Amino acid sequence: MAVSKFGVFITLTFCTTLIAVTFLNLLPIEVVYLYFATSVVTFAMYAFDKSAARKGKWRIPEIRLHVLSLLGGWPGAYYAQRKLRHKSAKVSFKRTYWATVAVNLTAFVWLFSEQGKHLMNGIFA
Repeated sequence: MAVSKFGVFITLTFCTTLIAVTFLNLLPIEVVYLYFATSVVTFAMYAFDKSAARKGKWRIPEIRLHVLSLLGGWPGAYYAQRKLRHKSAKVSFKRTYWATVAVNLTAFVWLFSEQGKHLMNGIFA
């Protein structure tokens, strides 16, 4: 499976799973809102950075883009990389990006553990 197909597969599978577990009341709808909002902000930051790169202006540090991915904006980051063709060829950036995806997905799965459910109940109760 090519890297781009792998990315599409992971992103679509995650988004479908997120909607399904929310629909089944296994996660509060606020989790969807958080992922969506973070993805929109992340996409916007990539677009801003791409524009700044073209104009030779101040750039967003890569670490900020990675932190946004880590916090749940990775689907928006993936879409931005494909749509805007920004940060999609730099190997070191992509490695770190996929590491943030792995950490975020691990945290997402953790939400279904007893400790994760307890945290969700404390935050969204």
